[in-house]
Amino acid sequence: MGMSRNSASGRSESSGASSAVADSSPVGSLDTITLTGLRAFGRHGVFDFERENGQEFVIDLALGVSTKRAARTDDVADTVHYGELAETVVAIVGGEPVNLIETLAHRIADAVMQDERVRFLAVTVHKPQAPIPAQFADVAVTVHAARDPEARR
Repeated sequence: MGMSRNSASGRSESSGASSAVADSSPVGSLDTITLTGLRAFGRHGVFDFERENGQEFVIDLALGVSTKRAARTDDVADTVHYGELAETVVAIVGGEPVNLIETLAHRIADAVMQDERVRFLAVTVHKPQAPIPAQFADVAVTVHAARDPEARR
């Protein structure tokens, strides 16, 4: 998925501090990496025409990570690489269709949480062209995941 422990980082720290130290940082010392408005085409939905025609989905992510090591080393290998993160999410949205955006959001969350540096996350899947017979701006589902209960916000 392009989210390997080292290659999924956006920066790195060569100061010799172990990544386990960065990964076990208390929640109060965590930073947030956000990726918002990521657009991807998918064929998700309950109705046959949604599967046949497909539509654009918009994804927002907020990841709780420690960026201290990356800031010290200025190396992308020591953080979550947001370019690789985007590629992973686009592949999931463009992959196997599901009925519900809830399912899609959990698939994305599960993939992102494979990177042990991510302590918690929120992922929102927007379906702005949902087949709703009324005027609306957006419909979205947000799911949260965390490594431990203290990491949830």
